[in-house]
Amino acid sequence: MLTIDLARLALRPGMVVLDLGCGEGRHAAGVLQGGAGFVVGADMERGALQVARRRLADLGLSAAGWVCCDGRRVPLKSAAFDRVICSEMLEHVVDHDLVLQELDRLLLPGGLLAVTLPSYWPEKVCWWLSRGYQQQPGGHVKIFRRNALRQEIEALGLKYLDGHRAHALHTPYWWLQCVFWDRRHRSLLVRWYHRFLVWDMFKKPAWTRWLEKWANPFLGKSLVLYFQKPVA
Repeated sequence: MLTIDLARLALRPGMVVLDLGCGEGRHAAGVLQGGAGFVVGADMERGALQVARRRLADLGLSAAGWVCCDGRRVPLKSAAFDRVICSEMLEHVVDHDLVLQELDRLLLPGGLLAVTLPSYWPEKVCWWLSRGYQQQPGGHVKIFRRNALRQEIEALGLKYLDGHRAHALHTPYWWLQCVFWDRRHRSLLVRWYHRFLVWDMFKKPAWTRWLEKWANPFLGKSLVLYFQKPVA
């Protein structure tokens, strides 16, 4: 399940991509399948990196390297990547401005940056429905407004290209989890909706694709922003 529209990254053989906050490797796998030459997945959770490594190996994708690090201090050289992805990470970091500076530092002039994070009002509803959602270990520590984040990244010198929302069908699922937070693992409604999402992910029927495309602009769980670093 990819949040970023890989077509907008214009991936080509030989390109090197950084997936900062790669988690279990969904976008790392996606960029290699989408035509990139090599991907570096970076995350501070060793367990997630181990899962990502296994998943890519199972898919026969070997052109990948892995770095365990804090996203605010990435031990990689500057201007090393043609494309940089930061998906669903910034909301976990108090001093996210340091992460943004690293994203800019690591990106080659002329390169593209894709950032994803929870959309403002669907996330706001989650916080309103459940204190447990807010306070879970490793959870979200802030909510971003689209224009404010765009201006922060533009202030680094990157040019805004485009943006969209994704995963509208997932928003009700998280609201349901928040409503039944203390018993969400036992809730039949939550479990039913989860089964529906898994079914949709694998079957991709035309009617759910149309429904999500129509609902994404106002109900999309994730916000995606694309930027380009100017050539000096």
